[in-house]
Amino acid sequence: MPISIDACVAQHQGDRREQQDRVAILPHPRGGGVVLAVVADGMGGHTGGVLAAQQVIHTARDNLARFSARTESARTLLEACINEAHTLIRASRFLNEKEPHSTVAMLLLQPDRISWAHCGDSRFYHFRDDQLVFRSTDHSYVMQLVLQGRITPDQALSHPNRNILLTSLGGAQAPKIAFGECVGLHPGDTFLLCSDGLWSYFSDQEFAWVINGSSSVREASELLVNRARGLAVGDGDNISLAILRLFETPPAVKTRPPAGSA
Repeated sequence: MPISIDACVAQHQGDRREQQDRVAILPHPRGGGVVLAVVADGMGGHTGGVLAAQQVIHTARDNLARFSARTESARTLLEACINEAHTLIRASRFLNEKEPHSTVAMLLLQPDRISWAHCGDSRFYHFRDDQLVFRSTDHSYVMQLVLQGRITPDQALSHPNRNILLTSLGGAQAPKIAFGECVGLHPGDTFLLCSDGLWSYFSDQEFAWVINGSSSVREASELLVNRARGLAVGDGDNISLAILRLFETPPAVKTRPPAGSA
């Protein structure tokens, strides 16, 4: 039975002065069941973060338009998107006198597989029904402490240095990029990309319950944003997310014409 996609994006400015995140779900202009989802969390003072995040989306769109699934690997596309955006963000510093940076999470969906890449603390999640299959690991100071066993994941959420990143797009050093792939997709697979303005309020299991328990990804996104806003109590960051859920497409029902009809 063929598989279809239910997908949406959602954003909220939170309690910040401006929305510096950008998010997009980009179908390949030539079709073929290829879709690229991107979440970029911009940083860098007034308008600087906006410029950086917009550059990530723009570069991703341009690279996707040139991508050929027959002759290029998904990793090549994702790596080019991130590295080219990094270079252009760095160059914009001299034109705009800003200090723009951005994190990013990307997902490339093809008919038989998904491939992902991320830099910084924007996250990628893969759920199958109500179970977590995979979650990306943040490139952050507190995540390094967690991996070293020096603090717990719960302690990381309130650590005073939780906003320190080890890498980002636009920094002095080339961005550190993590890649992954999953072959063999199933109905019930759901993919979430989001900025830290959302994931900091949810455990992995809470995400799974909300997403799996919702009748549509639009309903899930509304529930997640509303719950995050309620927990922020007036001090919430920008929120951005993209959700893609796979489901079986029922076969078309063939009807016979009435007897005697022309």
